[in-house]
Amino acid sequence: MSTDIAKRNAAEAALALVQPDMILGLGTGSTAAIFVTLLGDRVKAGLNIVGTPTSEATDKLARQVGIRIVSPDELSRIDLTIDGADEFDPALNLIKGGGAALLREKIIAEASDRMVVIADAAKQVPTLGKFPLPVEVNPFASELTRRRIHARLETAGLGAAPSSWRMATRESLLHTDGGHLILDIACGSIPDPVQLAALLDDVPGVVEHGLFIGYASEVIVGEAGGVRRVLPAR
Repeated sequence: MSTDIAKRNAAEAALALVQPDMILGLGTGSTAAIFVTLLGDRVKAGLNIVGTPTSEATDKLARQVGIRIVSPDELSRIDLTIDGADEFDPALNLIKGGGAALLREKIIAEASDRMVVIADAAKQVPTLGKFPLPVEVNPFASELTRRRIHARLETAGLGAAPSSWRMATRESLLHTDGGHLILDIACGSIPDPVQLAALLDDVPGVVEHGLFIGYASEVIVGEAGGVRRVLPAR
């Protein structure tokens, strides 16, 4: 229950950043869903904004609560994206993709003037990696791609990290909204996320990975009694 309160506090604080006539990137995940629901209340009260969602689930929720949706294909830029994270470190590097929407989330974040992350305190870590790193992989030659990923992990000093394909059910692999697979890598600790991101970017067959380096301008951390704001360490 305290985690639910913390998430709501973070989402409510993020609403204060929303200005009339903004184009908003709408994130995916439990905390982002709270923000979208609260934003819908503001829209019903007269706030004029449009949103562009990072997943089919967010698109459905946003329409249900009355938010006007615009396709990202109609946009050249986005004013502000509000999204969650599975982990963030002192430099505000993120691991995202627990909701299997990392590709769309990164597309929207990159096109945004500003990305603000909303999270509870459990997502704040000294070093990324406790949360398994999601990597979105094209289904073609996926096991070959997996072996090439592990070769890059060796280079990054993470050769012992196990990986597993994310399952939708006990018998079937999960497919993202874009039809890709998710490989979860149990890194444990990522000593150099910038290096690992570059290594993964270099693997054909990797559609995207869940390391978001340099995207977040701020994290609003929800707590039971309110929020605190975290800026990148200098």
